[in-house]
Amino acid sequence: MKIADNMTPRVPKNSGFSLVEVTLALGVAALCLLVLLGLLPTGVKTQQNSIQQTTSNQIISQIYSFLRADVRLPPGLYKQVCPDPPDPDQSCNWDQLHGHWLQVAQPPDTLYFTQAGKPTGNVNASSTPSDAVFRAKITYNPIPPTGSTSVANIFVSWPAPVDPTTGVPAGSVTTTISVNR
Repeated sequence: MKIADNMTPRVPKNSGFSLVEVTLALGVAALCLLVLLGLLPTGVKTQQNSIQQTTSNQIISQIYSFLRADVRLPPGLYKQVCPDPPDPDQSCNWDQLHGHWLQVAQPPDTLYFTQAGKPTGNVNASSTPSDAVFRAKITYNPIPPTGSTSVANIFVSWPAPVDPTTGVPAGSVTTTISVNR
């Protein structure tokens, strides 16, 4: 029988994990998973804010392009809207300026945009369009027509139904642009 005892392999007594070690490892893994799941809502909210800020910056760029196209005239714009030489019997045709650059008391233009940054509704609409997500207010700071630059402040906020003059929007982006004519 001695020969048979020598043939069986010896198994060390300390091989494998104890129940306590497995329980501790699962506890640490569960704690890490809970921390990651706790950060998930914050990450989603940050991503949504980032998307909205990016879209609002695209809206500002779009508005800048519109305004720049409206006043893409060489310095001396007044010569194109007023008779040259000046005629006291003929008034200037300032209606050609779609950006209201010359009207100091002009209330801000309000524009509405969808989630994709596309214009919706009418300028200065009395009510917010149902598909509007962003509200843009353009305030003009005119320089006399003999100047070479016009300035506008653009304030984009979201959600669109919240008027920033009476409520607090969830987010906003503000910029001042200068359009060289």
